[in-house]
Amino acid sequence: MNKSYLLTLISFIFFNITFADGKIESYKSGLDRTMSFPDTKEYLTISTDLHTHSVFSDGHVWPNIRVAEARKDNIDVLAITEHLEYQPHIMHIPHENRNAAYIEAKRAASGTDLIVINGSEITREMPPGHINAIFVKDANKLYKFDQNFLPEAKELIEERAQGAELPEEQMQVLENYALGNLYPALEALKEAKNQEAFVFWNHPMWGSQASDGIARLDEMHKEFITKDLLHGIEIVNTGTYSEEAFNIALENNLALIGTSDVHDLIEWDYDAHNNEHRPITLVFAKERNEASIKEALFDRRTVVVFKDRFMGRSQHILPLLKSIISISSNGYREGTQILKIEIRNNSSTYMILENLSEFNFADSDDLISIPKNGKVTLQVKTLEVLNNIDLKFKFLNALTSPKQHPVVSFRVST
Repeated sequence: MNKSYLLTLISFIFFNITFADGKIESYKSGLDRTMSFPDTKEYLTISTDLHTHSVFSDGHVWPNIRVAEARKDNIDVLAITEHLEYQPHIMHIPHENRNAAYIEAKRAASGTDLIVINGSEITREMPPGHINAIFVKDANKLYKFDQNFLPEAKELIEERAQGAELPEEQMQVLENYALGNLYPALEALKEAKNQEAFVFWNHPMWGSQASDGIARLDEMHKEFITKDLLHGIEIVNTGTYSEEAFNIALENNLALIGTSDVHDLIEWDYDAHNNEHRPITLVFAKERNEASIKEALFDRRTVVVFKDRFMGRSQHILPLLKSIISISSNGYREGTQILKIEIRNNSSTYMILENLSEFNFADSDDLISIPKNGKVTLQVKTLEVLNNIDLKFKFLNALTSPKQHPVVSFRVST
């Protein structure tokens, strides 16, 4: 490599990315990772990633990197939700304050439009598994370690160690995790409720929580729902989607959540070169502030975006789709009954529509693909000159329940 080029590269990195306790002023990957979605007629459309990690638990980047990545992706709201009980880096990055990642991220985001909220991952064996609490006021009150209960924790330690003689550092991490598991999840969630936190069940389809990949409610989860201690469920986590979790959400009035659960660099986990983005949750809020976003989550006004697909309840997804797709007329071809129309996609997601209208097209079959932030032009055979027409489309990359695609009608003035 040319020496001059190498020095230039090092200088660029040094002057654009500050040290770990500071802001990131510039972050350039050479890839357009921007995600954008229009507001609906009634609400602001807020993009969120509510489950991420940093070095303050088992992630591998400092919190300011998470902030830079979120800004690069045009995320509106970021929660860094560290494992409270599982702390593999604690010997190298000692911290007694479980709010540390939030404090660092908040500092890095100051002066920007990014909203950083405090969160924690309450980490238990099944049941109940891993549970996120966001909008917490003090994460330190959600966990307890008591060395006096080490004998009781021995069974879990031995199970995790699997007979291996672990180094002292790893054994300490395992002991802390086992001790943390002895603090009842119910008590942790009661404290989360005292702090008015929004709580959701993480990756219920994960192999470590469900060996067959099927999300199922345990009696403990049902108790949490009954006591208003559990408000949402991840139907998407990282690269996995669960139809069963989708059904659980609909049947139990839980918010639909999709998250990246990112631990490494976002561009390592999601390949922007192949147009891949992190999963996110769109929240439909009255205002762009923490209180309004929190109110929207408790009201279950969410849609999950995952691999160019939208997943949400009909009352939330239909207004979004009507905002994403706009159709205008370019008039009839002279001397014909063929109407020229333009269909525009106002989002960063490819849209796939199936024509269910009474009209056919002169230049296309019934399957229509619209590029992100792009448009297509079509010619509609109306058979006679009309003042307006009604077009009906099934959105093949949207779901209102497992395997159920929404249908939306559009009136077009000619």
